[in-house]
Amino acid sequence: MKRTSASSQIGGPGDELREEYHFDYAKAKPNRFAGTADGPRVVVVLDPDVAEVFDDPGSVNDLLRALIKTMPGRRRTEPKPKRARTPA
Repeated sequence: MKRTSASSQIGGPGDELREEYHFDYAKAKPNRFAGTADGPRVVVVLDPDVAEVFDDPGSVNDLLRALIKTMPGRRRTEPKPKRARTPA
């Protein structure tokens, strides 16, 4: 097994934080472990007591879709058309 010097160990003299770091984002790669979204998503934060009732996002969506069908004047026969994304 290879020995390491004291400066390369955690807590050693070389283990200090700098005030500022410069990253070369041109060399950055996409996170291969991150899931890809199949469309636009909206994140909604549920209160803890409400979140305890649901097992997964699908069950929340199913309930909300059922609720939407019962709302007068709020029914849609087809989903909204997707807007084209414009580059910023």
